[in-house]
Amino acid sequence: MRRVAIFVSGGGSNMVSLLEDMALPGHAGMACVVLANSVDAGGLARAAERGVPTVAVDHRPFKGDREAFEAAISDALAPYAPDMICLAGFMRKLTGGFTDQWAGRIINIHPSLLPKYKGLHTHSRALEAGDRVHGCTVHEVTAALDDGPVLGQASVPVVPGDTPETLAARVLEQEHLLYPAVLRRFAAGDKTPVILSGPKT
Repeated sequence: MRRVAIFVSGGGSNMVSLLEDMALPGHAGMACVVLANSVDAGGLARAAERGVPTVAVDHRPFKGDREAFEAAISDALAPYAPDMICLAGFMRKLTGGFTDQWAGRIINIHPSLLPKYKGLHTHSRALEAGDRVHGCTVHEVTAALDDGPVLGQASVPVVPGDTPETLAARVLEQEHLLYPAVLRRFAAGDKTPVILSGPKT
């Protein structure tokens, strides 16, 4: 059984989908801790409600010193002895010093069909480009932003009248399906990509 740490910054909807799937039979992973970079992150309460240990490492006192922030994260994780990390809406960029320590054991979900639209504002960028298909990607994390081997993708159609908000909502539904499917496979040692297709609306 692989011990999984989940990092969040906000409400943690993807975290919840991972926790719910790990609670089902036959999963090779178990959640050992949920970590947030703010004590106010809603995901902490949602994890605690499900009986998962939580810890907060506020990034603000470390302004300008990512390495010190990451050292504090490592210290906070140590008692829980995770085997791998899932980034689930964790909005802090991690340095190579941290990601290299976890190479092959840290994954992330990103709201675009990578390599398109790394970084922020992915839904508005897809609309501005006139894309007909958009989606989300789970990938291994490296020091480069939103890079690393792809472990899964889910696509959704872009429909007339879409706004960044409506498109984001449709993509989020697929995130909640894709991330658990990838983690279930990845925790069992299988890196074969998971490919999902959303509703044909």
